[in-house]
Amino acid sequence: MHAIVGLGALTVLPAFAATPATLVSSASQRCLDVAQGNQQPGTAAIIFDCHGAANQKWEFSAAGELKTFDGARCLDVRGASTQPQAIVQSYTCNGGANQKWTLKADKTIVNAQSGLCLTVKGAATANSTGIDMWRCEGSAHQQWSVGATTPPPTDTQAPTPPSGLAISALACRSATLTWKASTDNVGIAYYDIYRDGQALGTVNASTLTAQLVLTPGANWGVYVNARDAAGNVSQASTSLQVKVPQCQVDTQPPSVPTGFRGTIAGTTATFAWSASTDNVAVTAYDIFRNNVVAGTTSTLGYTDTGLAANTTYQYTLAARDAQGNVSPRGTTLSLTSGSACADVICSTVQVATETDIPWGLAALPDGTVLYSRRDARDIILLNPVSGVKKTVGVIPNVQGTDGEGGLLGLAIPPGFPDTDSWLYVYHTSPTDNRIVRIRYLNGALDTASLEVLLKGIGRNKYHNGGRLRFGPDGKLYATTGDAQNGNYAQDTNNLAGKVLRLNPNGTPPADNPFGNYVWSYGHRNPQGLAFDSRGRLWEQEFGDSQDETNLIVKGGNYGWPNCEGVTSRSGSGCATAGYVAPKTTYRNSEGSCSGIAIVRDSLYVACLAGKRLYRSDISGDKLINARQFFVGTYDRLRTVEPAIDGNLWMANSDAAGDKDSVPNNTNTKIWKVTLKP
Repeated sequence: MHAIVGLGALTVLPAFAATPATLVSSASQRCLDVAQGNQQPGTAAIIFDCHGAANQKWEFSAAGELKTFDGARCLDVRGASTQPQAIVQSYTCNGGANQKWTLKADKTIVNAQSGLCLTVKGAATANSTGIDMWRCEGSAHQQWSVGATTPPPTDTQAPTPPSGLAISALACRSATLTWKASTDNVGIAYYDIYRDGQALGTVNASTLTAQLVLTPGANWGVYVNARDAAGNVSQASTSLQVKVPQCQVDTQPPSVPTGFRGTIAGTTATFAWSASTDNVAVTAYDIFRNNVVAGTTSTLGYTDTGLAANTTYQYTLAARDAQGNVSPRGTTLSLTSGSACADVICSTVQVATETDIPWGLAALPDGTVLYSRRDARDIILLNPVSGVKKTVGVIPNVQGTDGEGGLLGLAIPPGFPDTDSWLYVYHTSPTDNRIVRIRYLNGALDTASLEVLLKGIGRNKYHNGGRLRFGPDGKLYATTGDAQNGNYAQDTNNLAGKVLRLNPNGTPPADNPFGNYVWSYGHRNPQGLAFDSRGRLWEQEFGDSQDETNLIVKGGNYGWPNCEGVTSRSGSGCATAGYVAPKTTYRNSEGSCSGIAIVRDSLYVACLAGKRLYRSDISGDKLINARQFFVGTYDRLRTVEPAIDGNLWMANSDAAGDKDSVPNNTNTKIWKVTLKP
């Protein structure tokens, strides 16, 4: 029993004043909690089973505030109301009287502005019951005890995956999702709902249903993760494919595009046209080159790059709506390319087709390439001159995730394969993501030589990272996703949500900033890695609502999950001191970019949802002269790598089979892209 002492107008328990602790409702023995651990200002205060996480830790400030989230938020009476039943919430600390409190000897907590007491609504005791203000009666639902200030026992066991996902009341903009409960050694706290790696929302463990907001005509893979109070996240449920109906039947095509015009300079053609009309809406324009779709755009212009020299092409244009109705094609343009390259990209030649997803790619000194097949789990040697491919071996212990895990990044050291025959591989295993190396001898993998360099990297259906790159310092760099657990990204003792740096033998370099493998942190799902001529490391990262290109610095914190791109998600977000801002950001619809390459200090970024290749010049620590190429021309671009002759290799990842682990169910290609010297 603590002695109670007075501190001026404020009566507090000494230990509570000095150390964050829980506040336990006497009626229910549940804790004062900020709903779902959400740091967004205006999030309701509730009672919930005590677990001692940051959203249940409170401390009195010297000014009489009740602070949580390590001081980032204050307990607040919504709208500064002085009326009974006013809602209590977490909000940015502003020093107002509606954020000042007194802990009385009878265990009530009184608001300085209204004189009313902090009260559990309706004297209820159930999880997630809200908190409001009421006249002070000293009843059990107004009494709060200071809980233990010591942290609860460490819980490192993740819940089991949710199961039994089902959809009901499916409409064009909404549906009800249900699932069966997960189990946990301590208890489930939340369920997180996703579609194809993008967050849709979170619900408390007391409910096994969520209302989804849908996009008409979309085809989503919806899944659920369970999360416990300690922040352990389950592996994902099996994805439930949801084909969303359109809101109305539409069989009328758009009008024929007019004003179609174009010019050609060297090997680049540029087009413009006037808008078509439609009874609902025009969503895209398809540009046909010699009666084959060369690209797709939602704008009124298009650039066709990488044409063959001295060749005549026939171009036509059609408009398309959201339900696939296509207009007749309009005027045909005949354009002849020049004899010389007049742009930064000169030509593009397809060198191979694939039935699996080419993910990692390494250019060998003799002009051939090695690439990984994500779901087939093998490595292919490609001769781009003859087009001949052969399997050099299967990587053992690879397992997909029915999302984006599997056989991922490749890297070769300097001198490969003549003086150093190790091939470095990043892959998903049944239990984790890991980095291994294996000998490449006489054109084949020596599976008996395989060494596991680093294991224990968090895995999940999505957010596995996976790129590898040797730096000019001779070290191996790797990107790791947060395994759909944002807490991992900010923990420098955890390998997930990071850029890692290893010695080639798998040991951590002595000059790493945290005494382990971590080089930078605060990443969501980083993938692309490339070094510029100054030896600086650039990184490409998938975001939830926006992607980002980062210039990586030793020990840098890139903000996730508090900051995404330039958008604050919680706490002080992107304004947090020490966070490193991205060099550029992209909307998901125009990005979802994976691989990057740097050639002659120009950065090339391959994008999946955006179906395009970005190119920017590196000037100091900025990216300038940003341009877009191949918009819609080659479908979803995943991989871009420097060729040994100063050009590029590029591979795509079509939508078929991209979100499962089934081998050989895709239609993909590899191209050689010739750049202007």
